[in-house]
Amino acid sequence: MKKMISSLLVCIMTIGCLTACSNQSVQTNLESATDNNLSIVCTIFPEYDWVREILGDHMEHAEVTMLADNGVDLHSYQPTTDDIVKISSCDMFVYVGGLSDGWVEDALKEATNKDMVVVNLMDILGDSVEEKEIVEGMEVHEHDHHHEEGAEHEEGTEHQHEEGPIYDEHVWVSLKNAKVVCDHIGAKLGEIDSANAADYTSNANAYVEKLTALDESYQKTVDEATQKTLLFGDRFPFGYLVHDYGISYYAAFFGCSAETEASFETIAFLSKTVDELGLHTVLTIEDAQHTIAETIIQNTKEKNQQILSLNSMQSITSKDVENGVTYFSIMEKNLEVLKSALS
Repeated sequence: MKKMISSLLVCIMTIGCLTACSNQSVQTNLESATDNNLSIVCTIFPEYDWVREILGDHMEHAEVTMLADNGVDLHSYQPTTDDIVKISSCDMFVYVGGLSDGWVEDALKEATNKDMVVVNLMDILGDSVEEKEIVEGMEVHEHDHHHEEGAEHEEGTEHQHEEGPIYDEHVWVSLKNAKVVCDHIGAKLGEIDSANAADYTSNANAYVEKLTALDESYQKTVDEATQKTLLFGDRFPFGYLVHDYGISYYAAFFGCSAETEASFETIAFLSKTVDELGLHTVLTIEDAQHTIAETIIQNTKEKNQQILSLNSMQSITSKDVENGVTYFSIMEKNLEVLKSALS
């Protein structure tokens, strides 16, 4: 991956030099036309939407890019040449900072804008970042760890790493984490555009108030729920969400496992758990095949449980954004799913 990024950067720099030599007057005009515009690059949808909310009316004078905009999730995304170009010269770059973002270090090292403000979500959250958790009945395969890393492994020592804890990258599914990050983004926008810093602070404060109210609604829902356990016939990227509100859970697979078929033992355990706890809902993540959830239900005594989906926001596309999808609207819908699953 490092070699690929380096090669892309060499090509970009070469093309840039040739263009500058052959068309300086055009370049000068372009610069003068865009000098007052902010350029912000975000890797995934939640970051992108938070930045939009905090920019507010100043979105008119900003170019905000969401890199993973075609439904590819964080773990599978690889930057294109165009992506590297945008990152290299942007004013602010926002990324998660986990193992799936292993390509970022090289891209930033070779960036042309040395004054770029970089926002690393996991660095901001510090001790709030959690290790991946394995619960009873969950299947874990060795290649799941590689999938979580989201990086290509080459032969030799360049990509070898010591065994250590695997941290959960899905920090955005926590409203509490979102509030911390949004405050930070507001402050950083003020650094790169000091003339409008007060607006960014005000917008961030207003948005955080909305997130706080929704956070309180989540807690109220859980406090009043007759059931305190969720069961997923799927992967499980919601660790931060369930830990925020003290919800117990079971799931077929570890994190964002690449597995699509559950073993007989896993199905049997989850079906038995549904019966023992009297659960009436089996959950999946967005855009999932319901095969495993359906198999779990068919192996329960009642065989009449409903299947509902929680949205982890890992497959949001630019078309979804155009249609009005927001981080807040998704978290509101997730709350309705929780109300049904925990009732």
